[in-house]
Amino acid sequence: QVQVVESGGGLVQPGGSLRLSCVASGSIFDIYSMGWYRQAPGKQRELVASITSGGSTTYADSVKGRFTIVRDGHRFTVYLQMGSLKPEDTAVYYCKAEGTKVSDLEVRYDFWGQGTRVTVSS
Repeated sequence: QVQVVESGGGLVQPGGSLRLSCVASGSIFDIYSMGWYRQAPGKQRELVASITSGGSTTYADSVKGRFTIVRDGHRFTVYLQMGSLKPEDTAVYYCKAEGTKVSDLEVRYDFWGQGTRVTVSS
């Protein structure tokens, strides 16, 4: 079993900041990349930011310069530092870890968390 758990969502005013956390645990052999996705009501899920095990990052154009994805010393933990938040950033934010399981080293899986809600409103 692999678990991905997000935390840190909440209600914030426009222009404010939040930091989301994501931890992957369980029967993981290795993680190759981790990323944050979001889904607003009535819209498709979209990539917000991702980071590879080598440290390469990718950002959606809509968040460049405002959001930063970082890893801590533990390779199965990532954070999304969000600043200058806008109402259009309101969504459920999901963390995805791409990796392999101890029981099946041949296959790469996408492990998803349950999501954390971010609401930007005055």
